[in-house]
Amino acid sequence: MLGNFSYSNPTKLYFGENSLDYLSGELAKYGKNVMLVYGCGSIKKSVLYDKIIKNLKDCGKAVFEDGGVMPNPTVEKLNDGCRIAKDNSVDLILAVGGGSVCDYSKAVSVSAYCGDDPWEKYFIRFEEPTCKIIPVGCVLTMVGTGSEMNGGSVITNHAQKLKIGHVFGDEVFPKFSILNPVLTYTLPKYQMVAGIFDIASHIMEQYFSGTDDNTSDYLAEGLFKSLVESSLVAVKEPENYEARSNIMWIATWALNTLIAKGKTTDWEVHMLGQAVGAHTDATHGMTLSAVSLPYYKYILPYGVNKFKRFAINVWGVNPAGKDDKAVALEGLKEMEKWMKKLGVALSLSELGVKAGDIEGIADSTLVMDGGYKILDRAGIVEVLKASL
Repeated sequence: MLGNFSYSNPTKLYFGENSLDYLSGELAKYGKNVMLVYGCGSIKKSVLYDKIIKNLKDCGKAVFEDGGVMPNPTVEKLNDGCRIAKDNSVDLILAVGGGSVCDYSKAVSVSAYCGDDPWEKYFIRFEEPTCKIIPVGCVLTMVGTGSEMNGGSVITNHAQKLKIGHVFGDEVFPKFSILNPVLTYTLPKYQMVAGIFDIASHIMEQYFSGTDDNTSDYLAEGLFKSLVESSLVAVKEPENYEARSNIMWIATWALNTLIAKGKTTDWEVHMLGQAVGAHTDATHGMTLSAVSLPYYKYILPYGVNKFKRFAINVWGVNPAGKDDKAVALEGLKEMEKWMKKLGVALSLSELGVKAGDIEGIADSTLVMDGGYKILDRAGIVEVLKASL
């Protein structure tokens, strides 16, 4: 384990088919005014919306709705949400939806009372909040981002062609999150598998770095193997509770800061994917799947031992009679087979990207320095071209 670190996670989780029963107990801890945040109306097509509203009313809450949160929440939407929260002196933001709804809610929580332009302060200068923060609670309906148990928030600025995430501290983590795997059953397959690959990417971003024998890497391998097994079941049987519950739990632990402890991390795949998203509004998990194999093939020579370990420990590759690079590449081939079975995007062209878009996407790509190879602009362009 590298360095010195502290670990805490203030989010309280309620997991299981009856987890929504605990919402009223949590609501009692906060004031009267609740801002209910959700996406583009899908919860109103199920009984979930009615259940949430009834719960809020039974607890004596005044409800201020903020619907229409898009898959890639924008600066303009953030500004609208801030007005609702501040004008109504909101005591709690209740996010009901997937990662984008949770991300957006956290952004509103730190921005409603921000004296500066929130985009500039948090997503350009990466400063921390110094203002009042509105507490957030989550009811999860889609898994992938891990936003239900971390301080991350990603916002898109179309005018600047930027999609940027800020990982806030403990004070911005959701105070509670309700995780009922059954709520994910009605998710379209495309969204389900995109979320599954988002989970995989979170694990790999933290795994493919460092050379020490790190406990966090063993945890990552176990999470990844479980994800592979459960994902293949879920694709065939979308209402298989065991598979969907495993995936939901893996998603949370993949990005609640645990497996990042004591090691360096990469995150360049996310920078590439978010740049693609800023230009296309494509589904986040699909932008990651489209660039992952080309990126990992590009950096493999600089971290061949870890890629070899990944091939053996996760994919069961037999190393006998093969050199290290061959074993490592075989592992990526096995991962590609899995990705094809899932049905995720394997190229940027599937997401509408054309050769003429590459330079602009490269301009929007932030560079991270934690992985085996720090990309310069030429490297970014090379990976993006290979992803077409």
